[in-house]
Order: sequence, then structure tokens, then C-alpha cells
Amino acid sequence: MPGILFVCTGNTCRSSMAAAIATHIKEERGLDIDITSAGLAAREGDPATPQAIQAVAAMGIDLQDHRARQVTGALVDDAGLILTMTRSHKEYLLQLYPEARGKTFTLKEYVREGKEKPPSGEPREETGEGAAVEEPPVTVDDDIPDPFGQPLEVYQATARELAELVGQALEKYAQDTHAANPAPSEG
Repeated sequence: MPGILFVCTGNTCRSSMAAAIATHIKEERGLDIDITSAGLAAREGDPATPQAIQAVAAMGIDLQDHRARQVTGALVDDAGLILTMTRSHKEYLLQLYPEARGKTFTLKEYVREGKEKPPSGEPREETGEGAAVEEPPVTVDDDIPDPFGQPLEVYQATARELAELVGQALEKYAQDTHAANPAPSEG
């Protein structure tokens, strides 16, 4: 089964924590999903930051052996779903790999997809003059801020946010994958 690729900048904080959390959750839930992570500007072989290691260790997750890797065409091709940490990561990845359109989302965007959408900036009719007035677009913050260089507390807050979002994303991905590939019925 194609898996999930988590992407950030250096693959030493957010995407590495997200992948470690996802691996932990998939094992708890007995899900059969390949999980990996990479960075758009990763230095191959760099370890996760000490704060990232500590933040997920508090959740019972070991990130000690993580080594950063650069996003490659092969990783993109192999992924069934690519989840980025920011909108700019998503946009840059799609510039590099336009074929990944349709399977690349920010983590927050993917979790939100299918739930109620925020209102768009479409015109609406006004009473009185009858003129259409354009509403300002609602901005949605799809970014998970980079904790790099911040104190441990910031990493812990990021890890908690990732745990919540990644859990929802795995559930959605498992449901979407199952709906697309239902098990054959026994007859």
C-alpha cells in the first residue's frame, strides 16, 4: 500500500516528529501504512534535534535513530499521500514535482478536507442597492510553525499539535484508502 510522506524544511524537527508519531499511532491501531519523512532542504544524515527527540520521548516515542533525508522523486512517486508542514512547503514541492498534485496537502488542510469548509470570498447579494458586495476571503492558517532554535516547551507544544493532527490524518487516510480499495467480500 502506498504510504504517507511527511515533509518540512530540514527533516530534523516537524516532519521527523510527525513521522515518528504516525508510526507510533499506526502500531497502536494496527494500521498497515508505510510512513516516512523528508525535507526540502535537508542535510542528509543529520539527526533530529535534541529538543525534538525529548519532545516525543515524553510521548513514549523514540526518535534517536532518525536521520534526515532530502525529498526525492522516488519518495514522491512512492507516496500515496504527501503531508507538508506549511503552505510554502506544499507550493515548493509542487513546483519541483507537479505530478504530486492531488496527493499533496498541508497536514492541517488534509485533516480539514471533508469537514466544513471556511466561507470563500464569493460575492453575495445585498439588500438595498442590490449591488453584489465581495466579502473578504477568510484566511486559514495551514502552517505548523517551525520550532527550530526554540526552547523545549515550543517543541513540546508542536509535538502535541502534531499528535492530534497526525492521529486525525491517519484515521482519514485509512478510511479513504479502505473506501478506494474495499476488501473482497467472502462468499
